[in-house]
Amino acid sequence: MLTIEHISKTFNTGTVNEKRALCNLSLHLADGDFATIVGSNGAGKSTLFNAIAGSFYTDSGFISLDDEDITFVPEHKRSRYIGRLFQDPLTGTAPHMTIEENLSVAFLRASNRKGKIFSRVSKKDRDFFREELSLLDMGLEDRMNHPVGLLSGGQRQALTLLMATMVTPKLLLLDEHTAALDPSTASKVLELTKTIVAERKITCLMVTHNMNQALELGNRTLMMANGSIVFDVSGDARKGMTVNDLLDRFQIGAGKAFDNDRILLSTKEGI
Repeated sequence: MLTIEHISKTFNTGTVNEKRALCNLSLHLADGDFATIVGSNGAGKSTLFNAIAGSFYTDSGFISLDDEDITFVPEHKRSRYIGRLFQDPLTGTAPHMTIEENLSVAFLRASNRKGKIFSRVSKKDRDFFREELSLLDMGLEDRMNHPVGLLSGGQRQALTLLMATMVTPKLLLLDEHTAALDPSTASKVLELTKTIVAERKITCLMVTHNMNQALELGNRTLMMANGSIVFDVSGDARKGMTVNDLLDRFQIGAGKAFDNDRILLSTKEGI
C-alpha cells in the first residue's frame, strides 16, 4: 500500500540552522497495516508525516501509494486519499463554519463525484452526515448548524476524525491526535479511532507518546531516532514484547538510551 524508499530531507541547507530531519528512511506498509510510531522530540515523526502528506517535497528518494508514485504530487491532491489528524484539536476544522459545512468540504474533496468542485450537498448527503455523526455518540447530529468553534476539543477532534475517514482514505495519518485531550475524552476518541480503522480496514500510521499503546494498538510498532527508523517489529515478536524490551531495542538501534521524559513517564503511569 505505502512504499517509501530512501527519503531524506534537510532544512535550512548551508546555514547555521541546517537540520537533517529525515535520513535515508525507507518504509513499507501492507494494505490494512496499523503501525504505531514512537520516538523522542526531533526524531522525525511529524516530518515523516509531512513528507507523506506532501507538505514539502523530499530532497531524495520516492514515495508511492497504492502503486502510484506520489513523490511530487501536490499536497492538496494527496489530501483526496490521505486523511490526517494533528495533535492540536483546533487544526483540521474551520471554526467559523458549521459542522455541516465542514463535513461538506471534506466529503466533496475526497469523493469521486463528477464536477464536485461546483457540487452542493444533497438531502441524501445531509442524512448521511447525520448518520455518521450519530456514531460518535456526542449529540453532534443535532447541532449540524452550529459553528465548529463552539465545540470542545474532544468534539472537534472526533469531528476531524470523521471528516478524515467518512470517505475511506487509502492512508490515515494520526499525529498524537489524543495527546492534547483530557484522559476521559482521549480514551473515547481513541476507541472511535480503533473502531473506524478496523471496520473500514484503513491502512494507518499513528504517532503516540504512550509506550503501552505502541505495543497494544495495531499490528506493528516502529521506533524513530535522528530521522530514521531504528526498530520495526510485528507479528509474534511484537506480541511477546514488554515496554522495557522496546526501550532496550531502541538503545541498540539508536546507539543511545531513550530520553523523552514524557514518554518514559507514560510507561510508569500507564497514561
